[in-house]
Amino acid sequence: MKLFRKISLAACLSTLPFMTFAWGTNGHRISGEIASRYLTPKAAAAVKSILGNESIAMASNWADFIKSDENYKYLSTWHYVDFDKPMSQADMIGYLEKDTEVDAYTKMKFMIAELKKPSTTKENKLLYLRMLIHIVEDVHQPFHTGHKDDQGGNGFKVTWFAKPSNLHSVWDTELIEFQNLSYTEYVSWINFTTPAQVAQLQKQPISTWLYESSQIAEKLYTDVKPDEVLNYKYNFNHVDILNQQLLKGGVRLAGVLNDIFGR
Repeated sequence: MKLFRKISLAACLSTLPFMTFAWGTNGHRISGEIASRYLTPKAAAAVKSILGNESIAMASNWADFIKSDENYKYLSTWHYVDFDKPMSQADMIGYLEKDTEVDAYTKMKFMIAELKKPSTTKENKLLYLRMLIHIVEDVHQPFHTGHKDDQGGNGFKVTWFAKPSNLHSVWDTELIEFQNLSYTEYVSWINFTTPAQVAQLQKQPISTWLYESSQIAEKLYTDVKPDEVLNYKYNFNHVDILNQQLLKGGVRLAGVLNDIFGR
């Protein structure tokens, strides 16, 4: 029986690099904590009325946590929007205007609309708020707007120092954990903005977020070769982009919540 359990565990772990997650636990908490610092008092009160004692930072990982529950399997495609090819900003806007897939773009728009409705049930408000927090953060991880044919970088194998990995996992977790900071320490490191920068980020539409992320992903695909070993130099060359995306995700999430619940 013990041998069977070990074999089963090994089989499960062997599939992890190909599962579609976004920022790891710390990454989501970083953006969530940043978002909480840009909420209006009215929005902060509304969020607390839905989440209770659960902070945005803690709520931000719920959508990954419940992937183990078959009842929530239908949410799996909400986390990303992959593209077949690079697009200009105009082409992407046109593509998204016609998008009818169950993906991050269509579901963010759906949840924003539902959270604005007074008639939405308390149960659904909790579900939609938790999912919206997570997915806004998700789409700032570049490979959540990556290529369909490699599952957003999950199929692009690399080695992180001596550990077998893939591009998606490197950006989900490896780079963030390499900084060796708690999520609150990380926020103190990167959370510096001017009012003008906040206003600019918060007025940009979701299509701009996705275009920016996809442009970053396209460059990241060309930065390395399959099976390449990534280490200190990769971190040195990319940590600023990583931090920029974590910060943008938090600031923009606050803007969305302020728009829903009141400025």
